[in-house]
Amino acid sequence: MNVNRTAAALLLSNSLVWSAADGALAGDGAFRAGRVIEAYGKIAEIEGRDPIPQGAAFRISFDVSQKADPGVVNRALDSGARFLNMHDAAGVARDDMSLAFVIHGRAVYDVVGQERYAQAVGGDNATADLVAALIENGVEIYVCGQSAAYYDVKTSDLLPGVRMSLSAMTAHALLQQDGYTLNPF
Repeated sequence: MNVNRTAAALLLSNSLVWSAADGALAGDGAFRAGRVIEAYGKIAEIEGRDPIPQGAAFRISFDVSQKADPGVVNRALDSGARFLNMHDAAGVARDDMSLAFVIHGRAVYDVVGQERYAQAVGGDNATADLVAALIENGVEIYVCGQSAAYYDVKTSDLLPGVRMSLSAMTAHALLQQDGYTLNPF
């Protein structure tokens, strides 16, 4: 049985190396800045994709519990910028895109100001500029009050525009009642 697993792993490994060597992976070169939030959320053009129906409207919430590594932008929040950029490029009107993030767990540190971030994590909060750009573009960001209490994060520690909720569960429930769907990524 172990021989079969080893052979399968080797076969898969060799096929991935072969694909990469043949140029099957486009990598970062396929991505470019979008128009909504140019500094974040790079996008790729997708040929032959299904069209987005005319008049489609999106009310999407994202659940974020993973804190970014120091000096690195929070990937989940960057996905929000990507969502706005790629749907704008696909012709969806900006008014037809409503996004919200519910932040909990250690990710609460990615939405605090520099002073609190330096105390808790050390260094500068690399996600702060992205948070400002998201909020400037109408994205709502809620912090789980229960996680904030656990990690000793006060409302006054949050970046401008970030809101404190009673809990992540409360924020998600209220967003769902307001027609938001939860993005599983």
